[in-house]
Amino acid sequence: MTGTSSTRIPLRDGDWPDAPPSPESAPFVAAAREGRFLLRRCTACGKAHWYPRALCPFCLGETAWEEASGQGTIYGYTLLAREDPPRTIAYVTLAEGPTMLTSLVDCEKGALAVGRPVQLVFVRSRDGTPVPCFRPVAMDDLPEPAAGERRRRRRSAWPGPPG
Repeated sequence: MTGTSSTRIPLRDGDWPDAPPSPESAPFVAAAREGRFLLRRCTACGKAHWYPRALCPFCLGETAWEEASGQGTIYGYTLLAREDPPRTIAYVTLAEGPTMLTSLVDCEKGALAVGRPVQLVFVRSRDGTPVPCFRPVAMDDLPEPAAGERRRRRRSAWPGPPG
């Protein structure tokens, strides 16, 4: 999506529908209530996956919960402008590997781009259940590389807002 619109996509609790936890997602929801983001990782093949499930979608091995960083990059997105309030739905590739369908919040529509870094933020649904969403990270807010490492530029690195 391109453009220079400066309309802000709001971050409002209660704008999301109820999201009651299932028995399988209950540990995720409990951690989210504490501000922690969990993923499941296969104990056999080592791959992380989203959405949480007991068996690995790659090898059918057993999985275990692990805390995730909550960092990722935008893989693709679309603006639902007719919604009230407008929403941006996106695929975000997490730092741990999986790509998840989520919402982008608290951002300028014109500043969205594939490859832009994002950070997890929990938004409350109408019933109070935390819903994982993401907001763009300013390039200045990215952590400094560890000693001896350089920040790598990838082809998909966010180039900045259009214009």
